[in-house]
Amino acid sequence: MTTQGSGPTGDVVVQKYGGSSLATVSQVRQVADRVGALARSGRRVVVVVSAQGDTTDELVGRADAVNPHPAGHELDQLLATGETASAALMAMALQRGGLAATALSGSRSGVLATGPHGAGVIVAIDTDQLRTLLDAGRTVVIAGFQGVTADGDIITLGRGGSDTTAVAVAAELRSGHCEIYSDVPGVFTADPRVVTDARLMPDVDIDVMTEMAFAGARVMHSRAVELAALYDVDILVGRSTATRTGTRIHRRDGTDMLEDRTAVMAVVHDTDIARITLRTHDTPDPSPAVFRFLAKESIPADMTTVSSTPGGGFSLGLTVHRSHAADVSRSFSDLMAPRRHGVEVEDQVAKVSIVGQGLLSRPAYASRMLASLVGSGISARSLSASQLRVSVTVPRCDAVRAVGLLHSEFGLGAEAGAVPAGLSPRP
Repeated sequence: MTTQGSGPTGDVVVQKYGGSSLATVSQVRQVADRVGALARSGRRVVVVVSAQGDTTDELVGRADAVNPHPAGHELDQLLATGETASAALMAMALQRGGLAATALSGSRSGVLATGPHGAGVIVAIDTDQLRTLLDAGRTVVIAGFQGVTADGDIITLGRGGSDTTAVAVAAELRSGHCEIYSDVPGVFTADPRVVTDARLMPDVDIDVMTEMAFAGARVMHSRAVELAALYDVDILVGRSTATRTGTRIHRRDGTDMLEDRTAVMAVVHDTDIARITLRTHDTPDPSPAVFRFLAKESIPADMTTVSSTPGGGFSLGLTVHRSHAADVSRSFSDLMAPRRHGVEVEDQVAKVSIVGQGLLSRPAYASRMLASLVGSGISARSLSASQLRVSVTVPRCDAVRAVGLLHSEFGLGAEAGAVPAGLSPRP
């Protein structure tokens, strides 16, 4: 991603509002009042918006009713209208409040993207128009989730794409800060919908948040956090209707307590995965061809294992988002033809992860994780570990129970409060 404008714009505030915060006319006006108050305080404001409420799902449903297998080009054109409409409505609401505001669609926002339809990647943002509008005293509203290719074609950025848009804009404007607002108050030690005593985390290291997002925490998209880490953008995550601070995601300055820096900080789960295993009965190793395909299609894979098998074959296993499973399985078979091979897809699994710091160099954490799961009758398979995350696959039906067990095992509940998880009793 390269900057097309010049000079920092530290007085610019970049805010993103999720679809649940804009679902009704009343909510749009409430957000406009909030943005207007900020603009009148003397700050220059860029607002990135998602489609209202369930608009994207409704558009997908309409497309499916017309053609269950639409071309990506037309589907992206359809889906992009949700955010474009949302941006126009927000600008209208700001104008109603007396502010000079301009809505920009994906094709006018300067967001340049590449890659396959439905999974575009931002490569640059031409900020000249943004800066011109801001310098003229206008509040700018950008349709998130979309960009334009070098050929002028609309392309959407995939799930969480509006988060990525907002962080990318903040990075290119060099504001150093981005605010993400939705219907959740911040980042929790586990999904509060499944763990009743999950605790709000007021402060999260950006590297830890990257792992949490990739492992399944839905409060932010992993690509957005990765961009923030790369371009040193602090993120505030909070509820659009709240006045109290949510969660600050940033690069920590090293002043934390020593033991707290090696703590298990959160438990994350993802039930939208499938595990795919490719087995070949001869050489060569299929890994290079497999990852070339994944890179070409922009399909992230996790928990990868490769091993040789008796007789000169190989076994390669990985997890992908469940929506990619059928295409990946079919493509693996195409890649290996005419070699003898087999492809197995397990789609009734979930990924459960503990996330923190110093986990790989302290195997007691993985030991406690496995002992807690196995001791409760939950089968844990396909373990992968790093300094920031230990993940296992479990039967999908056991995922919620596994999260609760691990949340309790590592003392992350609200009652644990001020006790750092890293200081919880060791086995």
